[in-house]
Amino acid sequence: MLETVGYVFPNDLHITWSLMIVLYPYITGLVAGAFVVSSLYHVFRIEALKPVARFALMASLAFLLVATWPLLNHLGQPLNGLNVIITPDFQSAMAGFGFFYMGYMFILLVEVWLVFRKDIVIHARRSRGLKQRFYRILALGVYDISEESRKLDHKVITFLAAIGIPAAFLLHGYVGFLFGGVKANPYWSTPLMPIIFIFSAVVSGIAALIVMYQVAMKLKGYVIDRACISSMCAWLWMFLIITASLELLELITLAYERGEEWEIVSKLLFGPLSFSFLGLQMIVGALIPFILLMIIVLLDKSMGDRVANTLSFTAASLLLIQVFAMRWNVVIGGQMISKSLAGMRESYHPGLFEKEGIVAAIVIMTVPLVFIFVAEYLLPMFKESEEQTRKLKESTSTGSTYGESSSAE
Repeated sequence: MLETVGYVFPNDLHITWSLMIVLYPYITGLVAGAFVVSSLYHVFRIEALKPVARFALMASLAFLLVATWPLLNHLGQPLNGLNVIITPDFQSAMAGFGFFYMGYMFILLVEVWLVFRKDIVIHARRSRGLKQRFYRILALGVYDISEESRKLDHKVITFLAAIGIPAAFLLHGYVGFLFGGVKANPYWSTPLMPIIFIFSAVVSGIAALIVMYQVAMKLKGYVIDRACISSMCAWLWMFLIITASLELLELITLAYERGEEWEIVSKLLFGPLSFSFLGLQMIVGALIPFILLMIIVLLDKSMGDRVANTLSFTAASLLLIQVFAMRWNVVIGGQMISKSLAGMRESYHPGLFEKEGIVAAIVIMTVPLVFIFVAEYLLPMFKESEEQTRKLKESTSTGSTYGESSSAE
């Protein structure tokens, strides 16, 4: 039996944009956010972010490679997605993603190649057999790694990172524009929608990097760079403040205007979506991380490394949940409002093993992590952390030896 409130049109009963359409803007947000962190080092020279800059760039590429998968899985005929390229329509908002995606993919691939080019050439010279052939293919026939060539690479990387920032914002802001352009839906149709999507994307990208960076350091046995974590937390706190403020301002404006749409929107947010909106998005996912990040930023110098790492990991994990809840509330919650504005559709619950279900979503989210793992084996991304760990072990060993000799005397 359908659980509807008020009047719902007969052709307006079911939610058609499923979990895959929630996952799609979530993944593109991770792409944009991770790229911003990399650009903060390459363009704005934030030296504290150097240990994670290469990793952020590779993470952005990994998630970009699967960004289209949720959409293709959602289509009844996935090959129809090629029509965006074969028969382009430059006036279509949905087709716009194809153009932004291809342009951003080109920028990211070239920048990744330039950043790792020196390592590729070194491996191509030192390796043998099939492995050497693989690195020679990656080198694209360019083996000059002299000081002059490296300076030229650095200039091109800086340029690509600079134009990549607006490209990343367009890639994800387009999603917010797509929802904001639906005039018939009062929950979506707001000029703030693209801006909220952009800033929440940066939040999710930085949060994902904090989590993945700490996990990677633990798995590889490297030291977690405290300055890097502190810097990412400071940037994350700032973007969280902006994002939460924009989300609240959007609702406060609707509530203050008290138009006819506010009655149904308020019933939605404080009714069927009360857990995901109030519980996950606003309290667990925004308020608690805000407090944790404030503690880290304001008490950074008086806090131990273990405590700071634990608090940052917890805050980042909660923010990943917050951004996903926000995407869920926008995509699913917006569809629950009937076009009559006098009722709501039935709630949507994704299945476990269905075509667009939970298992499919987990598989799609796992693929980028596997790609990053393989990429780290082929092209090391944590040289600074490895060097820092080596120096720390050497200093510890020297100190213990000195201590032992002093005790003997």
